[in-house]
Amino acid sequence: MGNLATRHGGGMPNTLVAGVLYVVATPIGNLLDLSTRARDILAAVDVIAAEDTRRTGILLGYLGIRVPMISMHDYNEAERVDELLERLNGGQIVALVSDAGTPLISDPGYKLVSAAISAGIVVSPIPGPSSMIAALSASGLPTDRFVFEGFLSAKAGARHRQLQGLVTEARTLVFFESPRRLLATLADMAEVWGGDRRVTIARELTKIHETFYHGTLDQLITRLTGDADAKLGEIVLCVEGAKPVGDDFAEMDVTRVLALLLTDLPVRKAVDLAAKLLNQPRNRIYELALKVKNEQDNRQGSAPED
Repeated sequence: MGNLATRHGGGMPNTLVAGVLYVVATPIGNLLDLSTRARDILAAVDVIAAEDTRRTGILLGYLGIRVPMISMHDYNEAERVDELLERLNGGQIVALVSDAGTPLISDPGYKLVSAAISAGIVVSPIPGPSSMIAALSASGLPTDRFVFEGFLSAKAGARHRQLQGLVTEARTLVFFESPRRLLATLADMAEVWGGDRRVTIARELTKIHETFYHGTLDQLITRLTGDADAKLGEIVLCVEGAKPVGDDFAEMDVTRVLALLLTDLPVRKAVDLAAKLLNQPRNRIYELALKVKNEQDNRQGSAPED
């Protein structure tokens, strides 16, 4: 059938079309956040593809909905795609939901949606809750431009490299994070980006223990150390982007200073000292320091032995 543009979703809220895949956003905590349209569609579809049928079953039970479910998660999505496409091509109406929030945002579903579009099947989003957007809207940080990075690596070395790759990113950064790794991640961010970056931690959004922490990275590391509550629940991090570098930033001069400092100091201490001496943003100094350090290491590695 090909990738045809389609008009779909207007008219009466209860009107469903055969063979359509509905991508349905569900509550991230408060069940009252489910839209009337989402509820009506979940009640009328032939089958619901759910990341966790147990969790979705709780929602459906609350709504009094009895519709067959099929599990579709990270480990079986490839296997489920053909089965669900067969159902859709046969005229069945399918709803895709994740554990909470909008499907495909750090959740499974991409393979199914992509395959459905390639097969000429209409995919219709039913918008609703998103923890990423909810956290950003209450963060107090710039929202005109932002970038979503999902979950950082659980491994410290890989996480460090990811953060280094974002050192000059000027847009507000949004992350999901495990509460168990929260303090380690904040510490890594402070080390790579500088402790003066503003950050908002949103915990347990829309739930009874919803909490926002606002401050700099250094301030929140101090505040949350020893705070047992901060290590519980679901976390969204919103972090201020890098400040633009002014015209007075003389890269050549900074490189010379760093070359001298890195002769006797580790990278972090050299960066801190250079940033204070030259009154320049730490994140830009850090990027240059890594470049200078790599060049020094390469020179030492290629030097002839005595």
